[in-house]
Amino acid sequence: MLAVAVAGLLTACGSAGTTGRHAVVPIEAPCTQIAAVLSDGPDPGADPVGYAQAQVLQLRGLRRGLRISKQPLRRAIAALAAAYQRFSRSGGSAAAKQSVSRATHGLDALCPGAAG
Repeated sequence: MLAVAVAGLLTACGSAGTTGRHAVVPIEAPCTQIAAVLSDGPDPGADPVGYAQAQVLQLRGLRRGLRISKQPLRRAIAALAAAYQRFSRSGGSAAAKQSVSRATHGLDALCPGAAG
């Protein structure tokens, strides 16, 4: 009986509900989508600036497209998009590269492995 109750609670916690026109999704779904977005596009080793440019729009679109209830995750996505934009605009400066590194670590703290 307890196993059935626990299974029911876990199912309820993992399901996505809807609010208005956006779905509220558990944190694992955005993390999976973030990882998919960041693995797409130019090869970051061969074209780091092109990769950064591609990620800015994708991350901002992802952030707007999902209703993420976890504010720290929303901020981490925005921070990484902003860092990639600085990197792209600067042509890959060392300071912008450090900004990307910090933002990547911040996102990885919330979604382990998603950004790197």
